[in-house]
Amino acid sequence: MTLALDPAAQDLLFREARTANTFTAEPVTDEQIQAVYDLVKYAPTAFNQQPLRVVLVRSTEGRERLVQHMSEGNQPKTSTAPLVAILAADNEFHEELPTQFPVFPQAKDVFFAERPVREKSAALNAALQVGYFIIGVRAAGLAAGPMTGFDADGINKEFFADGEHSVLAVVNIGRPGDNAWYPRNPRLSYDEVVTTV
Repeated sequence: MTLALDPAAQDLLFREARTANTFTAEPVTDEQIQAVYDLVKYAPTAFNQQPLRVVLVRSTEGRERLVQHMSEGNQPKTSTAPLVAILAADNEFHEELPTQFPVFPQAKDVFFAERPVREKSAALNAALQVGYFIIGVRAAGLAAGPMTGFDADGINKEFFADGEHSVLAVVNIGRPGDNAWYPRNPRLSYDEVVTTV
């Protein structure tokens, strides 16, 4: 085998995994999401920074606050998914670097003293964490429906009034329902993507 991962796991995480657009009513538990986080928290990032923040939207009131900021096409599925996660970047992640990157605790002040630098780094590294979060949801046997069709400023004001966070994605989570999948879209081939120098 070229890959160490079992073929069934490859299918679960990649080949057979799809973006779900409908879900059953089966709940997604806090224990499932904690298991997802405890798996994906080891995602590699620069300086071991961990800017990803997750807001789990469970209440009816919270769902209403979120749905109003989603694009029209995303509103129905966000309204009905068993669980919705707002994934954001914490632009003050550098405050945790002295404990999370103890080999060089000065990184907090040497590299991230300026807000624009932090925002750029937080967005990139939290986006890496978002990708791992989606894979973790799949590893739990659940389907994820990640979306970026929303009013980011509206969500930031609604859920992150401190001004220190920037929403990156909203992810519907649950067991896939009826007609959950659109037809599989094509992917670029290896030769179209990879070059050797």
